[in-house]
Amino acid sequence: MRRFILLLIIGLAPGLAWGGSPKLAKDLDHGVDRVDVIIQFKSHPTGKDLDSVRGRGGEFKAELPLVKGALFSMPAPALKGLANNPAITYVSPDREVSGALDYTSAAVGSDVAHSYGFDGSGIGVAIIDSGIYESRDLTQNRTAPTSVVYAENFLVTKGKKIDAAATEDLYTHGTHVAGIVAGDGMALSSLKYRGTAPGASLISLRVLDGNGKGTDSAVISAIQRAIELKDTYNIRVINLSLGRQVEESYTLDPLCQAVEQAYAAGIVVVASAGNEGRNNSANTHGYGTVSSPGNDPYVITVGATKSLDTIGSSDDLIASFSSKGPTRLDHVIKPDLVAPGNKVVSIRSKYGSLSNNNSENIVSTYYFRVSGTSMAAPVVSGAVALMLDKDPTLTPDQVKARLMKTASKNFPTTSTATDPVTGELYTSQYDIFTIGAGSLDIAAALNNSDTGDGVALSPTAIYDEETGQVSLVHGNGMVWGDGVIWSDGIIWGDGMVWGDGVIWGDGVIWSDGVIWSDGVIWSDGVIWSDGVMWSDGVIWSDGLALLGED
Repeated sequence: MRRFILLLIIGLAPGLAWGGSPKLAKDLDHGVDRVDVIIQFKSHPTGKDLDSVRGRGGEFKAELPLVKGALFSMPAPALKGLANNPAITYVSPDREVSGALDYTSAAVGSDVAHSYGFDGSGIGVAIIDSGIYESRDLTQNRTAPTSVVYAENFLVTKGKKIDAAATEDLYTHGTHVAGIVAGDGMALSSLKYRGTAPGASLISLRVLDGNGKGTDSAVISAIQRAIELKDTYNIRVINLSLGRQVEESYTLDPLCQAVEQAYAAGIVVVASAGNEGRNNSANTHGYGTVSSPGNDPYVITVGATKSLDTIGSSDDLIASFSSKGPTRLDHVIKPDLVAPGNKVVSIRSKYGSLSNNNSENIVSTYYFRVSGTSMAAPVVSGAVALMLDKDPTLTPDQVKARLMKTASKNFPTTSTATDPVTGELYTSQYDIFTIGAGSLDIAAALNNSDTGDGVALSPTAIYDEETGQVSLVHGNGMVWGDGVIWSDGIIWGDGMVWGDGVIWGDGVIWSDGVIWSDGVIWSDGVIWSDGVMWSDGVIWSDGLALLGED
């Protein structure tokens, strides 16, 4: 029997760019005079290493010690020469990243957690986003003056130095995310829009501008700061409701390498999956569209559900826009779980362009309604804060494993959604590439006491060419897997992994020639073609995120 890791189906071609050098990212633009690049070295670069890059015309812009690298502006013709430097491991462009509660909090059981006496107090959550506007929900009725205990700006404006104090949210995205984590819902003297962990402390690290855009280097620098401030503010969680398309394996991607350093420092990293679940431009029904750094197996990647305006998750359905796995190139099974992210009401920034330019989504002076996996991720970040409030000794792996094991698996086989603008009907199938381990259940996670010493990396999907079946591969020391701690059936549910008509049902989604065939998910330039999904570098468009679905 021949068994193929799915990565090999494309012959490793994506890594061979610029004349066959695996050190140079394939999306480096050689048609310009100069380009900003992130250069990763085998070890932390010395002055000699940096001078060698300067010798090729490189202009040093910033250190990126978290990824053993540096940010340079390089003449495009000089890029090929970098590949010959044995001290350099990888060169990639400084890519653009973008930002992707009334019933939301109750739907996942956070009210139960609050009744237990857990509200995230003492737990620091780093919000790496567009900044945080300190609304009444974050400043009133508290023992401290504000929930935001630290704020810093990492945006770089061309020709200008970084103004670290310019932390105001000019977009609204970061404020909305912050409210989902830690808003107390008191702006209207009610708890209707209360966040998941209203007692948590917030660390605002601004990386997105007033249009919701930023760069890899800004995010990497913000992650580094979160690690440096970990002990000062007890930062145990990083929320990344942002991302960009996957361009290379997570083992090379500088964003993924940065989040792995945060994980190694004992910080739980929560990332949004992306909002491309409706995209069928390559006949994949939205599969293979999870964004970076949500493609990294060390992080908790979150897709979005619809709470249907009810308390409890028993009737929740997947939001059709939620991106699906497996991940591009590495074929990691993502998302890890799903949480409410459709038409979520949370705090707005009075300066934010997203809310001010979309007045139809303004709920009141203080609140704004928006949809996306950007909103689902902070629901999980708040849940993690509650778990760590109860048991501060939990490791990132134990947190992830408990959340996935206790996730609700009460879903239908399929569901449909209608675009409220176009009237187009979308059908979603409930498999592990769509809902992961299931829907967040905070009460169940808090009541779980299982432990394990292994790592809870998201597994990889492999395809057996002879049988046409898909199975899961776990690395050594996994928390789950056959006979280790928890079996696949417990984490993902037998029905989601092996049920008839779910992963490889005849003629459903996984028939030959659709997902696993060459030239569909696994080939270059098909799903990721210009102007189809990733136009202008924006991962999830405002139109989709704002409108949500019926």
